[in-house]
Amino acid sequence: MNKHQYCVIMAGGRGGRFWPLTRENRPKQFVEVGGRGRTLLRLTYDRFAKIFAPENILVVTLARYGALVRESIPELPEENLLLEPYSRGTAPCIAFATCELLRRDPEATMVVTPADQIIFDEDGFRDTVTKVIGHAGTNRALVTIGIVPDRPDTNFGYIQIAGGKNNTTVPMKVKTFTEKPDATLAAVFCKSGEFYWNSGIFAWQAKVIMEEMDRHIPEVTSLFSGWETALGSTSRQEFLERAYSSCSNLSIDYGVMEKTNCAWLYPATFGWSDIGSWETLYKVLSDKDENDNFINARRAFLEHNHHCLMWSKNRNKVLAVSGLQNYAVIDTDDVLLICPLDSSEIKELTAGVAMPDFEDFR
Repeated sequence: MNKHQYCVIMAGGRGGRFWPLTRENRPKQFVEVGGRGRTLLRLTYDRFAKIFAPENILVVTLARYGALVRESIPELPEENLLLEPYSRGTAPCIAFATCELLRRDPEATMVVTPADQIIFDEDGFRDTVTKVIGHAGTNRALVTIGIVPDRPDTNFGYIQIAGGKNNTTVPMKVKTFTEKPDATLAAVFCKSGEFYWNSGIFAWQAKVIMEEMDRHIPEVTSLFSGWETALGSTSRQEFLERAYSSCSNLSIDYGVMEKTNCAWLYPATFGWSDIGSWETLYKVLSDKDENDNFINARRAFLEHNHHCLMWSKNRNKVLAVSGLQNYAVIDTDDVLLICPLDSSEIKELTAGVAMPDFEDFR
């Protein structure tokens, strides 16, 4: 393992679309949602621990979730848990992590990843990440892993490569980014062969991303002025409070990747899903019954249901359901959600409640 290679796991998101299983005090990265007995954050950490030295894996999260990170990854070194005072998007998160790595190791090359993804081919994933960080470490490049799409999915963002359709397995220059197109446009993207799903996994040299952030989002990096001494001093918390309180919410895609001349894409086929909803989770779960139902329940009596996701872990309650098709039935101690699996319908239903604790309804 290269001592100058690091992994930064972004674990500060709130993941409201898995309500009611996820709540304000326990977002989806801290919940076991795939039937594997490990939280999404733990799965992500274990995946990268096979590529990077454990001491070179950092987790960035909101201060309020620090205890949840330690619960999922008790062996994570205290200095590798970076706590953001407020949620401000991926650009400030990456700026914070980059400053911290440059303070420790000016030669650092880093992979940045969300904490809430599902990977199917672990060997293929490790091979891809190893190649991508190797390329980023020897080139002035901001590399995104792009997933070769196998369907026109409207739940993901898309990246277009320059130069037309290309079947190579080497980094390609990025042309455009498109956020979650409609079904018609997604079909056009897939047919063209020029577009890839945006995995949200990046690789770059710490000094290169800092230079590009300085160039394209100085309104963010200027707030971190003085990080060289502040992050290693007793004024660290005060420094972060001041920087984040003045920072606007901004994504790294919009702030840097869509503007830089250094954006490259590395194509991958290792099997990937950004599970941002019950619908996308259902699509990736493999342990379905003969009627394509995924059932995670301790006691269930089910008849004449098709293409449903049913979730209940209450030992004292029988889940009895009949006659549903393409539905989510999510039963927790205090909430019962019954809704079509379609992401837009669930989003519309829960828009007014977000993911508060149930006491808010009383």
